[in-house]
Amino acid sequence: MNRFRALLVVLLATLFLSSCMFRKGGQDVSATTGWEYNNPDNGGFEVQVGVEQKTGPGLVLIEGGRFTMGQVAQDVMFDWNNKARTVTVSSFYMDETEVRNVDYREYLYWLRRVYTDYPEVHRRALPDTLVWRSPMGFNDPYVQYYFRHPSYNNYPVVGVSWVQANDYCLWRSDRVNEQILIDEGELHYDPDQKNQNNFNTEAYLAGQYEGVVNNLRESLNPEQPERRTNFEDGILLPNYRLPTEAEWEFAAYALRGNTYEERIYERRIYPWDGHNVRNAERRYRGELMANFVRGRGDLMGVAGSLNDNASITSDVKSYWPNDYGLYCMAGNVNEWVQDVYRPLSSEDVDDFNPFRGNVFTDLRRDAAGNIVTKNNLGRLYVDTVSDADVADRYNYQRGDYRNYRDGDLQSSITNDWNVDDGINNSQRMYAQDASSTSQADFVTLINDNARVYKGGSWRDRAYWLNPSTRRFLDQESSRDDIGFRCAMIRVGSPSGF
Repeated sequence: MNRFRALLVVLLATLFLSSCMFRKGGQDVSATTGWEYNNPDNGGFEVQVGVEQKTGPGLVLIEGGRFTMGQVAQDVMFDWNNKARTVTVSSFYMDETEVRNVDYREYLYWLRRVYTDYPEVHRRALPDTLVWRSPMGFNDPYVQYYFRHPSYNNYPVVGVSWVQANDYCLWRSDRVNEQILIDEGELHYDPDQKNQNNFNTEAYLAGQYEGVVNNLRESLNPEQPERRTNFEDGILLPNYRLPTEAEWEFAAYALRGNTYEERIYERRIYPWDGHNVRNAERRYRGELMANFVRGRGDLMGVAGSLNDNASITSDVKSYWPNDYGLYCMAGNVNEWVQDVYRPLSSEDVDDFNPFRGNVFTDLRRDAAGNIVTKNNLGRLYVDTVSDADVADRYNYQRGDYRNYRDGDLQSSITNDWNVDDGINNSQRMYAQDASSTSQADFVTLINDNARVYKGGSWRDRAYWLNPSTRRFLDQESSRDDIGFRCAMIRVGSPSGF
């Protein structure tokens, strides 16, 4: 027994020394200089090791991978805008459900409480409840009750434009990161934030927000014993945002449930298996899998046996989740995605994380090295490079690809962009001379403000429940059948470990 104990002590000591040697010659020492990280004796360069991104509130990890994006069913609309192509989507996070009325009311409450001197901020964020009105239907009660009444708390918010949805995502990012700093003990709750003096992540990282500081982090820099949290600490989360079209489609199909050793044995038409819109499980057999229009004038079924139990929208968790655990990726409400709409997006696509609508920006600094900012209701202002700089830098001065024009400097379409007809050129796809009567001169509704939405809704037939289908609407417009959910990049390992 004593010999066994002695051997155990020797083994434990060996393991301890081995671990110390590994740390000394591994992650805690620079491979290029040999200097130790996190050592105040040599200046205190801090490096966080072994840090993985935490899952933000309401999010589900979507493990990325390869999939066939685009048309899987007959193109009954004959749009020819969705050619099948193989792409890879990196891992990301997505909301488990659509953003609810109660979530959006929390956002409005914060805006009204904080921006007391700028009431227009709150007004611009209000959803358009008049989307419920119909000239040939008695939907007026929904104008008053749908967004405000607690019975609809867990129903998806509608009447929100693409622009408003993006603003909500930014607000949510700041509130989540503020709560993280409070949980870390760095900040106290500050209900007295007003106007420009409110927490946002960019301003805090730039040292432009003081807040109600509790305890700053201990610094290893001998000349600065305390410091703020920075992004290199791995504590703050990336921004919430709208998902890209590729991310949304990938998450909706959830093909992880239909794979075996990288082989997809059944490509789905809907976010569930099979070609039917009814549940095939014995316990729920025959029940509809989503909230949609079954036939002309049939939005909910016959009393006593309602087919989808929803005359309009329904609770965001009313139906079965897909294999990623996401609810209502088909039906209930359509959902905004980030992308600008183009009919031929599938013809000009990146293989990795395809996205249409990039805007390239640079941080501008003054002579002292400070980021150029301006007072924009408290948000850090990032100056952008000019369109000409973007074209030169990213397109090697070959053609005009700005704002997704056709790319040929010599074509008549590109030249016609210079027509001065009082319309902002960057918001148009084709030009038309107002004095011309020629049918060759035409305009289109497709421009830089046309944004994609997907998923089908309580107003749509089953065809639109297919995640590959795509439609578009102006980014300032809203409807009673369009909502949204947020996404977030996954940094680090794709699988979360």
